[in-house]
Amino acid sequence: MRNPAAVPLIQVERLCKSFRDLRRGIVYAVKDVSFEAGPGEIFGLLGPNGAGKTTTMRILCTVLRPTRGTARVAGFDVVEQASAVRQHIGFMSANTAIYDRMTAWELVSYFGRLYGMTEEHLSARLEEVFTRLRMNDFREMLGAKMSTGMRQKVSIARAIIHDPPVLIFDEPTSGLDVLVARAVMENIEQLRDLGKCILFSTHIMREVERLCDRVAVISRGQVRACGTLESLREQYGEQDVEELFFQLVQ
Repeated sequence: MRNPAAVPLIQVERLCKSFRDLRRGIVYAVKDVSFEAGPGEIFGLLGPNGAGKTTTMRILCTVLRPTRGTARVAGFDVVEQASAVRQHIGFMSANTAIYDRMTAWELVSYFGRLYGMTEEHLSARLEEVFTRLRMNDFREMLGAKMSTGMRQKVSIARAIIHDPPVLIFDEPTSGLDVLVARAVMENIEQLRDLGKCILFSTHIMREVERLCDRVAVISRGQVRACGTLESLREQYGEQDVEELFFQLVQ
């Protein structure tokens, strides 16, 4: 669980990302978003489609540059120290691709080498990750033959192979059946227990209740509320998480 005294591993301050639209002029996908998250914490980023969640995550992953504001991952600035940020972060979404012609072992190995891991370190880490995620029974299976659950495990493995302190999961259970979604959530819980700082986006309120230590609710590019579910329930006088969410994003 989160230690409030720990140094934040994700720090976002007044983050903005704007785009120029031919008809509407300047449009803000994210406007003045601020939050932080620490080790051993699952921080939920909640909001309807188009709220700015994915844009925020892409900025943290250094895929997009912010228009203004700052964001730091593990102490590194996402603009000025983008290479260092990428070494300290792992990303997974429901749309993470798996190569059909590579085995699970080959694919995760490939990403480990991209992160500059030595062969000795990579070999030991592969054994550790495949055992922890219970992937040894399909380590030599081609991606084209994997079930959805297997592919999701490979996606998690490639995100954590370099043992980053920060992990970002963008709707990782979207489109999964109940059993596979449950397994993904169990893996995320285990990663939190290992001290990882996890940014977690989902539309499923029961996942929020199960996983998130704190949440930020985003609507139209701005944070509408931030805190523990308990504190938000008390503040807004609504015990049902789904009703609370609807109240905040309207």
